[in-house]
Amino acid sequence: MENRTTQSYRDLRVWDEGMKLAQMCYQITKTFPKEEMYGMISQIRRAAASVPANIAEGYGRENRGEFIQFLKIAQGSLKEVETHLILSARVNLTTEQTVEPVLKQCETVGKMLRSLIRTMQNKK
Repeated sequence: MENRTTQSYRDLRVWDEGMKLAQMCYQITKTFPKEEMYGMISQIRRAAASVPANIAEGYGRENRGEFIQFLKIAQGSLKEVETHLILSARVNLTTEQTVEPVLKQCETVGKMLRSLIRTMQNKK
């Protein structure tokens, strides 16, 4: 759907960047206190995994309108990740310095999602 060489959702750069974000979130939460396993760790990991998962699911629907809807869901999950990361730093589960590169990756993925949504909406 993104271009002629796209054979699979795995060919989408935004999916790949979303996967990198999810990996970063898994890494950062490994340093959180164990008592957060069912709290913030779970929340961040679930939301982060949801970003590339929704991109893949939407792509798999093979319907532009549904794809756009799933991209918007991925955007929502992305904002959830950002919020949980910021809160984690504020309550001292991690540091702002540790969270900063992950938030930068969130920004990258967000820009890509917005761009892809615009592109898909402008196609006739």
